[in-house]
Amino acid sequence: MSDPVQNNGKEPLASVVNLKAAYGDHVVLDDVSLDITEGEILVILGNSGCGKTTLLKHFIGLKQPSEGHVKLFGDDWWSLDEPEREAAIQKIGVLFQYGALLGSRTLAANVAVPLEQHTNLSDEVISRIVGLKLRQVGLQGSEKLLPSELSGGMRKRAGLARALALDPPLVFCDEPSAGLDPATTYLLDKLLLDLRTNLGLTLVIVTHETASIKRIADRIAFLDEGKLVFTGNLKEAMSSGIEPVEQFFHVAGAVT
Repeated sequence: MSDPVQNNGKEPLASVVNLKAAYGDHVVLDDVSLDITEGEILVILGNSGCGKTTLLKHFIGLKQPSEGHVKLFGDDWWSLDEPEREAAIQKIGVLFQYGALLGSRTLAANVAVPLEQHTNLSDEVISRIVGLKLRQVGLQGSEKLLPSELSGGMRKRAGLARALALDPPLVFCDEPSAGLDPATTYLLDKLLLDLRTNLGLTLVIVTHETASIKRIADRIAFLDEGKLVFTGNLKEAMSSGIEPVEQFFHVAGAVT
């Protein structure tokens, strides 16, 4: 497990405060408050249907709270006007579960999408940035490949390169190791740790992979039936005395 990151009194990069989320009459998240601290790798855990992805959607502005607040870089997300929200969204990156690459576009063209949408940079400069981002994730030389020509691990790395295109300080990853074999998962975890170190990233990762949690998590946030029932490191989680938390790690076979 990576070394824990201390807050040092800094304002959180993002937070949800007394968040309630519902789909119709079905409450998915109830009174959830959680901070994201600069420089940490925060892993969001919980059993299927507990609200992990819904929480992620609130952090990145895809869903508006039924109650409560979402703060991003010190601002209340839903109090911002459209230009302010556009500026804020450029400071976060998102790696979607299966990469969400455009099948008809080359790898380079996929990574270029955020730069084309959010900047006025020339094609030449965009091309250079794309090359840099692909090198950062170990995909140099793959610019002309289509997503269908990539392995599962390469698609995840390509999605990560696109998430990094605008140099965001905060990156959200939804099940980054889903569908990957253990060896490829290990390499992806190592890449995430290296990027955190080399680029100063803050990472929020939704996962259920115990091996990844052990390798990368500074802090764990555990959801159960829509409630945030635990925050802390892995050692604290496994001895928390909170039944759903300890059961999760017992069933998964995690060891310290």
